[in-house]
Amino acid sequence: MDPGNHTTATEFILAGLTNRPELQLPLFLLFLGIYVVTVVGNLGMITLIGLSSPLHTPMYYFLSSLSFIDLCHSTVVTPTMLVNFMSEKSIMSYPECMAQLYFFLIFAIAECHMLAAMAYDRYVAICRPLLYNVIMSYPVCFWLTVGVYVLGLIGSTIHTGFMLRLFFCKTNVVNHFFCDLFPLLELSSSSIYINELLVLCLSAFNLLIPALTILVSYIFIVVSILRIHSTEGRSKAFSTCSSHISAVAIFFGSAAFMYLQPSSVSSLDQGKVSSVFYTVVVPMLNPFIYSLRNKDVKSAMKKILDSRACSS
Repeated sequence: MDPGNHTTATEFILAGLTNRPELQLPLFLLFLGIYVVTVVGNLGMITLIGLSSPLHTPMYYFLSSLSFIDLCHSTVVTPTMLVNFMSEKSIMSYPECMAQLYFFLIFAIAECHMLAAMAYDRYVAICRPLLYNVIMSYPVCFWLTVGVYVLGLIGSTIHTGFMLRLFFCKTNVVNHFFCDLFPLLELSSSSIYINELLVLCLSAFNLLIPALTILVSYIFIVVSILRIHSTEGRSKAFSTCSSHISAVAIFFGSAAFMYLQPSSVSSLDQGKVSSVFYTVVVPMLNPFIYSLRNKDVKSAMKKILDSRACSS
């Protein structure tokens, strides 16, 4: 399409989560509370792991990285949602919308691969315990983390780059609470065949490959656990994995519902609900999932609080 024959959108209006005025304030207060808990929980987890030397292990190194990703992931999306609740019309400029899409995709893709890296860490810890310190050395953990962010940058750059080539002339109202792929593609007056193909291919890679990595890791983990004769040993091994399994199920389930189907099949209204889970709810839940049933985290927190109490 010749750009000289038409004008394209210079700003977008976000439709938001709901158009019912009586729900705006209650939802604002709800999601403001969730965001505050998300920030405090993830910053608290990062700080606790940094200050507590017993937690300076590969498992908690990845967990602090996951907390950082969750914090950034939520921060990219939630403030926009809160503004939308309190304003009559939530307007984003074209550059702001593309920037939000770019950073959202970086952290969404990074989270998928970070969860896979954490599953591999649990596999080595349970199936190769004698070689754990050799296999999961600091350089290996560092380069795994770098690889997670590189994959996020590559995927986000591809998606955003192909989004920038589209023209938006039909309407500028985005049926979502932030600038996401499918809601933006719905507005395009250009052909979106390549974009939809990229969404399916890259989503399959960034969701299915980590999911398969996690599945294979846990198959080996379950086989190893079943070989443990003592009930206490089995229980301890399962407890180290239960938190990760919970986080994986919530995140991958909601993300797969949104991205692993063509836009013509998916309902954007249903997509809003699943988006709330992996952009807002999961980043809030992860610190609690990994801390409430984790004796090491509880012990480290108790030691820090006790030392603060004694010093005061």
